[in-house]
Amino acid sequence: MEEGRGEHKVWYIAPIFVLLHAAIQEETVARIPLVTRESIPTNQREVFDTLIRDRSDGFASGPLSTMIHVPEMMRRGEHLRAYLRGEDSSLPLEIRELAMILTAREMDCQYIWNAHAAMARKAGIRDDVVDALRERRELTGLSAAEAAVVNYGREFFRTHKVGQATFDAALSQFGVRGLVELTNLMGYYALLAFNVNAFGAELPQEVTEVPLPI
Repeated sequence: MEEGRGEHKVWYIAPIFVLLHAAIQEETVARIPLVTRESIPTNQREVFDTLIRDRSDGFASGPLSTMIHVPEMMRRGEHLRAYLRGEDSSLPLEIRELAMILTAREMDCQYIWNAHAAMARKAGIRDDVVDALRERRELTGLSAAEAAVVNYGREFFRTHKVGQATFDAALSQFGVRGLVELTNLMGYYALLAFNVNAFGAELPQEVTEVPLPI
């Protein structure tokens, strides 16, 4: 009997998930056409060729589908992204991923949330923390480092400044280098969210996370 109720629950939730995805897709149709080699300035085509060489999708979705319209700008941004997301950063992977989904939630960016929520779970952020963050419920049981990320990011995104106590808590967790990296990681993902939300980059067909309630 218990098994039957479980099956019924899956059957009931799945259509809601599909409907939410369909509704979001209607709101995220790209406002500009996909880039072509002919649509960009001739003096940036060599950079364009380099960027798309290893991309089978040709930057068909996401923030990079907007940024590739200015290949030289995107090329420079990719260097920053590679540093902030990569192993050269002093921040642990789970802290980096938490910062990304916190930014996605505060910026109401469905695309980045879908891209990184599962990665945050895999990196070690608890499922209940990811789910509560999505629903904007109270976050409980956070480590000191996780709390520092959440408080720092929320305070800045909501008030456009960071109070001394919040700053000091983050500084004590990550040091000067780590806090500079954290600040710029959140700033970079806010930049990506701006591109997604302004230009209407579409979600992929295979959505792996429950959408943000916006």
